[in-house]
Order: sequence, then C-alpha cells, then structure tokens
Amino acid sequence: METRELRYFVAVAEELHFGRAAQRLAMAQPPLSRAIQQLERRLGVVLLYRTAREVALTDAGSVLLREARTALDAVEAAERRTRRAAADRPGVVLATKAGAAGELLSKLLDAYAAEPGAVAVEVMLCGPGEQERLLRDGRADVALLQRPFDTTAGLDTEDLHTEPQVVVLPAGHPLANRPHMSMAEVSALTDLPLPRWPRPDGGYPDEPGPQVRDHTQLFQLIALGRACAVVPESLRAHLRDDHATVPVPDAPAVTTVIAWPPHSRSKAVADLVRTATRL
Repeated sequence: METRELRYFVAVAEELHFGRAAQRLAMAQPPLSRAIQQLERRLGVVLLYRTAREVALTDAGSVLLREARTALDAVEAAERRTRRAAADRPGVVLATKAGAAGELLSKLLDAYAAEPGAVAVEVMLCGPGEQERLLRDGRADVALLQRPFDTTAGLDTEDLHTEPQVVVLPAGHPLANRPHMSMAEVSALTDLPLPRWPRPDGGYPDEPGPQVRDHTQLFQLIALGRACAVVPESLRAHLRDDHATVPVPDAPAVTTVIAWPPHSRSKAVADLVRTATRL
C-alpha cells in the first residue's frame, strides 16, 4: 500500500462521505472512489459499505483506519525528526498539557539546564490529550503524560509522580465541606454534570455535560455552577477562591510519566529523562 492510498482512505473513513473527503483532499470525487475500489481489490476485502444514503466502515475498514493512522503518523514523524536532526542548533521539543505538572516541569527544566552539554528545550503547551499525538507524529521528542488519561502503549516511559484526585465544586456548594466523596456521588450530581472532553477525532461523546477544550473553560464553568470535575490534586494550585475541592479516594490515581519513542537515539532526550527520574 502507498501512503497516498492510506491518506485517501483515512479521509473517506473519517468523513464517511466521498464528496466531503474529496473536498478535504482537494481532488475530484471520481478518482477518489476509484482509488478506494483499487485498494479494496488489492487487499481482497470490503472496507466500506456504500448505499445511496450513507457510507459506513466494515470491521476490516475499522482495522485499516486504526493501522493507517499509525502508519501515517510514523511517516510524518520520520520526516520531522530527520529534518530536526539536520538543524544547525540542536534542541529537544518537550510536550506537556498546559497546567499539568507545572512544579515538576519547572524543576526539570532548571535541573537539566545545569547539566553539562544541555541543549535548548522548547516547551509545547497543549490541550488535553494533544501531547501524546505530538510525540507520536514527531513534532515532539519527549512528553510528560498522565495515566490513565493518556495512552503510553508503544512508548518508552519512566514514572515520575503519582497523586490522588479531587472533585472541584463551586465555592459555597452544599457538599464543598465534605471530608471526601465517592465517584458514585460525584456522578449523581445532576446539577453539576461532569464535562465532556473532545475525542481524538475532534468530536464529543454523546453524553450530558458541557463541552470543554481546556482547563480555563472548565474552571470558569465550575465557578458559574454549571459543572464539576474530577482532577489530579496538584491542579489545586490553579484554582481561585470561587472553587472548592473534596478528595475522591476511589478515583483512580494519576501517574505523571516522561515518555519518548522507543527508537530514539538522542543523547539530549536520554539526558533529559535521566534528570527527570533523578528528580
């Protein structure tokens, strides 16, 4: 299979509409349809169900969509890392979620800068879930991720810090003075629904609760009495007086890890990881 064919298929599989996919790819629809048919013939499988009203993925198509995204990410990562290796000024790109592990990140950057042979570190602050994507597609060399929110499969990692979670409520809420709450009690707060974060494809789960893209939006909604959220305890440092927090002992603990591609041979990345684990 050619990367061109994979890009065509991913566009159709994500749009589930040949016209929109062709527009996204800046090409005519007939050659796009022929390319998908040729791909199906070569693989000997049906990738898409087509009717006059809709296009849907088959089981085989769902598998190819997942594998094609991974393959295209790997190609893009190879291109980006090759160009960066040839740069006049060597450096490391570190991706991290905005507002997460702020104290740890500050200590890490200071400690690494004091190391002999340290190179410049470019910090990319991302929205939730974006740092993992940046690492996998080569725009970042190393990332701070948080399990269980981020997936670390296929990456090398070192655990740095584990912490409990708390629920953030509007200040003055009747439950704000509780010594602790359970996840069941949090989920039962119909007046303060949990937020909906975007999926990797940009869409939102079909559930109640406000749509949010970053913690600034989230914390403002909580202060207005429109939502609550279960977050790592360290985010307390970013809260204002119009928020209150209650421990949630049965919420899964959050572990901050430093992650990098398993094939990385960068001395700068290795030095940064060593500094992080030492801290």
